[in-house]
Formats: sequence, structure tokens, C-alpha cells
Amino acid sequence: MADRRWRRAGGAVIRVIAVWAVSTLTMLALAGILPDFRLQSEDGDTTTRTAFTAAWGAGAFGLLSALVWPVLVRALLIVPALVLGALVFFLNGSLLLIALSLIPDGRGDAAPETAVVVAAVMSAVASATSTAFAVRDDEAYRRRLSRLAYRRRRGGSAAPGGPGREGPPGIVFLQLDGVGHDVLVEAAAAGLMPTVADRLADSAGHRLTPWRTDWSSQTGASQLAILHGSNHDVPAFRWYEKETRTVMVSSRPASALEMQRRAIERTRDGGLLTVDGASRGNLFSGGAGELALVLSMAARRGRGRRSRAGYFAYFSDPANATRTALSFVAEVAREIGQSTRARARRTAPRIKRGGLYPFIRAFATVVERDVVVAAVLGDMFAGRTALYADLVAYDEVAHHSGPHSRDAEKVLERLDRSLALIARIADHTPRAYRIVLLSDHGQSPGETFAGAYGLTLEDLVRAGCGLPVPRRAQRTRSASEARDAVRIALHRPVEEQEGEHAAKPSDPIVLASGNLGLISFPDIEGRASREQIDRRHPALLSTLANHPGIGFLLVRSEEHGSVVLGPGGAEVPVAELTDGEGPLAVFGAGAAGAVRRTDTFPHVADVMVNSMYDPGTGAVHAFEEQIGSHGGLGGEQSRPFLLWPRGLSDPLDIMAAEAAEKGGTEGAPAPAGGGLVGAEAVHRVLTRWLQESSGPQVPVGAEDFAGTDPVDEPFPPRPPTESLPVADASDATGTPPPGRPRTLAPDATGTTA
Repeated sequence: MADRRWRRAGGAVIRVIAVWAVSTLTMLALAGILPDFRLQSEDGDTTTRTAFTAAWGAGAFGLLSALVWPVLVRALLIVPALVLGALVFFLNGSLLLIALSLIPDGRGDAAPETAVVVAAVMSAVASATSTAFAVRDDEAYRRRLSRLAYRRRRGGSAAPGGPGREGPPGIVFLQLDGVGHDVLVEAAAAGLMPTVADRLADSAGHRLTPWRTDWSSQTGASQLAILHGSNHDVPAFRWYEKETRTVMVSSRPASALEMQRRAIERTRDGGLLTVDGASRGNLFSGGAGELALVLSMAARRGRGRRSRAGYFAYFSDPANATRTALSFVAEVAREIGQSTRARARRTAPRIKRGGLYPFIRAFATVVERDVVVAAVLGDMFAGRTALYADLVAYDEVAHHSGPHSRDAEKVLERLDRSLALIARIADHTPRAYRIVLLSDHGQSPGETFAGAYGLTLEDLVRAGCGLPVPRRAQRTRSASEARDAVRIALHRPVEEQEGEHAAKPSDPIVLASGNLGLISFPDIEGRASREQIDRRHPALLSTLANHPGIGFLLVRSEEHGSVVLGPGGAEVPVAELTDGEGPLAVFGAGAAGAVRRTDTFPHVADVMVNSMYDPGTGAVHAFEEQIGSHGGLGGEQSRPFLLWPRGLSDPLDIMAAEAAEKGGTEGAPAPAGGGLVGAEAVHRVLTRWLQESSGPQVPVGAEDFAGTDPVDEPFPPRPPTESLPVADASDATGTPPPGRPRTLAPDATGTTA
């Protein structure tokens, strides 16, 4: 044992000396290349003296980076995350200037702008050298990657299992946002994702299955149900609530927080990650005690700051900051090059990708990816029981370049490398981990509605209502989680979209969620009926139903109940809907059940509009600026995947056992066509897997959250004990008791959302 400790100590000393030597050589090389950087006195020095000066400067810079940099970053918690990313270079350059000032006799000097360059290069070289030495020593590599975890876990309990990897395994749930089942299979077969391909091979011991989303095939609905067990009353990515006259948007912190609160009230359970869990890069917390880049927590005092701290934990290593900053710049250049090439080749369909989009894409594909992956590795070394992380890179690029584009394929390749790193590190963590890959939805290709027909859905609605229509079709800005995440990282309020407020109370509000449109009449109390709409706007419903870019409408009838309207006067009561017939015929199995379920939501729009779907090409028409879209029915968007190790129960067996025990799940969509149906079913599967791995999870009782202010702490930490009884609270049903109005948390603009 003593010999091993001495060997480790000796190896550490050798690595430090090696990094110091390489840094010294780098500093000497830069001094010879850069005119405003010198390591000699004005009269010149001998080679030995210059080398000594470089060694002194490199050592001082390395020591300052190790000791001062983490403290400096922690002191800047109030600075927006992306501003800190820009400050990284200047702060690093300042440390270099301080290091040069410590050299005896004033032999070190550099211009401020040159110091920034020298510091960036030296940090990158030192990081690469340290990693290269550590990779050859598994133990050293493990220790280096676990430093972040130890900082966050300092003062907490030891990781379960200890160095012998004993005890129950944990589970890492990695969500590949927007990657459909077929896209995953094709990418693996084409060699784009070798890590996934290995898992799909029989010898890897993994199984893959598609699952079917709800009508609202988007992250807000799917991830809310996956993490919190319910997406009841989430009809789309954004929707209008008449009683509060607000638009709920899944990517706004205040709206996400309210959605999470309602789900907790409905399920009376804190979430999938309540017991020793970590939530990374998600819209919702899942009840986790460890948070980083969680959108719903950005609306909370205290916890919002903790959630943003994921950026600072990552950037506390100057090498991380430098590498990510350089990759960010490279990604911006890559996007500009790709969009320029698409314009030159007249690629179709195509949308505008200028303005701030290159920076938004770089944030999603570089900054969020690096921070989330680093947080997951830290959680694994800390031995947490359940981790759920969302990697949004593919979804963001596929929206603008297309789900089957070469641009999107390149992103899949880089995502696979991140998966490979996580899988490799799992072999060195103090606790064994099972890695589950899944997606929240897929994406369906197709030209935008405005691109195909020269007008937006809002223009068509206004024309059907006899209202003025602009001569030129206005762009409907894409609903981008990454765009809103950038604004939050900059501490800027999330912008409202055009159309969220009617010019007149009688004007309709038209909202878009991929190829799903929602039309609301704010001056009609409750859900407007078909008869009310026909009396006010006789041509509207027929104009919409017979438009070639629209597949079907859902509207309530006073005489027949809710009905689905299609082209040619087709009309089918929702109660009589069947798959493969009527207006829903081309939308496949499960479409009728998904529409029936959404029809029961309190906040379903007055008119729900689903675009056309061509089963031959898989194309839909998004009502916003996206050539790869999701949010409604039609094609690959409704067919995400679940990939799990064979040691866990088959999801279909879990569902069959549940159905046999409970006789079905109230409110769940009918499992037409078989398979795993709905995000709520995925939640139950993941919960069962956690129980199989680590024992029963602890639900949060209704008494822990009933009647609390949504901007206060959501639920207290719970020790991992046996399941607790749930209190019978009349106000924990998802609907406020009589006399208590529904309240929404204020967003960053001071209004409720």
C-alpha cells in the first residue's frame, strides 16, 4: 500500500514537471513569434537566462491558474454566463500579466492584447499535455475528471459503493433531443454513431424500441411527463390561457415553473429524480437536488442561481473555458460556411440562418454540450443515484438545416463522441452505472407553411375572419429552446412573439408549435364552440379545413360535442374517431387516441390546427420558420426512441404488468397499434428501472407543495427511506379549489407567463 502511494506521488510529480516543461517551451516559442511579448531584458540575455525567465513565468502562471482562477470565477456568479465566457480570455490574460510581473528584474513583459493570446495558448497546451499524460494512467485520468465532482460534493456524504464499486448501480438517462428512432438507426448503420452502433449489436446487451408521443410532440410536453409523470393540460409548446390572459411558453422560465408545479400537484410526486438525483440541461428539475442549466429553476430565487452555477463550475477550469471558447468560435464559422454553401447550391427547402442564429447554434452545440457533459461526469464520480441530462445540439441544427441534412449528421457524430466519453468514464467511477439513451420526440422534414403557400397561418386565419392581411407574409419566428436559453444565460428577459396579444379583443390569437397551430378568441369566455365561430366568422373553419396545407381541425360543437374537420366537408365526432379512417387516416396508429386525450385538456385551444402530412415523403408544413419540425402529428416527429441495457425490464412487459394490476391508466391515450404510448408511460418505465436498480423511490407528499408560492423552494430534501403515505389534500389535484384563483409566477419582464 505504501509503495502504491509513493508511486502515485511520484507519478504526480512527474506530470507536474512535464506540464511545467511544456508550458515553458510554449512560452519561449510564443516570445519568439509575437513581437509584443518578451522574456529578456532590454540589453538581451543568454539562452539559459531566457529559459529560466520562461520557466519562472510559466510556473507563476500555472500556480495562479490553479489557486486564483477558481476563486475569481466563484466571485463572478452575478455575471451572465455568456459574458463570463467572453471575459475568460481577458481574465486569463490578466493572470498572465501578473505572472510576468513576478519575474525578477522585470524581464517579462507583454502588451495586454498579446497577453490574452499567450494565456489562451498556454492554457490549451497545458490542458492537452495534462490530459495526454493522465490518459495513460487510468487512475490519474479518473482523479482529474472527478475534481469538479469533489468540489460540488464537498461536505456531503461519500459516494455509494466506494472504491470497490459495490452497492446498487446508478442510472444515467441521456436525452438526445429531437433524435427520432429512424434517424438513430440510420446514423448507426452509416457509421456516424459508432458508440450507438455498438450498443445496438446483440453482443452489447442493449435493446432499442420506438415509442409514440402525445399529439404535442415537443420537449415541453414530453420531458414534463418523463420527469414529473404528467403532461396533462399541455396542448402545445405555447398556448393561450383565457382566465389569466397569458401565453404559456414551454421555454420561458416562469411558464416552465408553473407547468412543473401543476404536474407535481397532479401526480403528488416530486419527480423522477427526487432521491439523490441530478438534472442537467433540462426544462424541468424532475425533483432533483442537484441542478445545472435547468430552465424552470431560472425563475426561482436562490435555486435559479444554483442552476446557473453549472456554467461557473465548468468555467472554473481555465483550460475548459479556453477550449470551449475556441470551439464556440469554430462552430460559428462552421455555421456561416454551411449556410453560405446552402444558399450557393440553392438547397431546398431552406430558411434564413443569419442574424444571431450562428451564435445560438454555437451555444447549443458547444457551450451547453460541454457544460452538461462535464456536469454528468462530475455526478457519476460523485456517485449520484439518478442523472437526467438533455443534449439539445441535434434538435437546434435540424430545425434550421433539416433532420436528414449533412449539417445534422455532423452534429450526431459529435454527440456520439460525447456518449463515448461518458461510457468510457463509467468504467472508472466509484459506482457502476447503467446508461439509458432516449429522445423526447423526433423531427419531420418539410417546407414551411409560409414558404409553400406564401402566407402564414395567422394570415390565413385573418383572411378567413375578414380581417386585413399584410401584403407580404411575415415570418413566424421559430420556437427555439436554445434561443431562450441564451437569453437566460445573458440574464435577459425572454422575448414575446408576435401574435401573442390581439390588437383588438375580438381578434384571434394564433400561435404556432411546429406543424401544430392554435387559434383562440380571447373575448369568448371558455372554449369557443363551432357555432359561435361560424356566427362570427362564417368562412373561417371551411377556409382552414379545405386548405391544401392543413390536415385537420379540432373544434367543439354544441350539437355533436368535439369534432374533427377535414377537407371536402369531412366531419367526425371525436368519440367516433378511429385510426386509418377519415381526416386522420394518413397520420397512422395512435392519432385518434392522441386527439381524444388532448380534447379533454382545460386549455385546449378553440381551434386546433394540424398541418398536412405526406406519408410518401414524410413531409409536414411547420407554421413557424423550421424545415425540420415537431409539435404535432405526422411522420418521424411522433416516433422517438428508448435504448436500454438488457439488465432492465422490457418496457412492454412493464406496461403489461401495470395494465394487469391496475386495469389501465386513467387519462392515458389508447394504445392503438401496440407499443409504448405517451411520455407518461415512459416516466413509469424509468421509475420502474430506478426501483429495480436502487430500490423504491420516495414520492413527495401533497402536503409538501400544496398552497406554496411557486417562486419559493418547491419541496424540502428527503432522505432515501421507504415510501411515504400521500396526504389527502383537496388542493393537490392540479386544479385550484373553489374560491382560489390560479396564479402564475412573474417572468423576467414583470408580467405573468
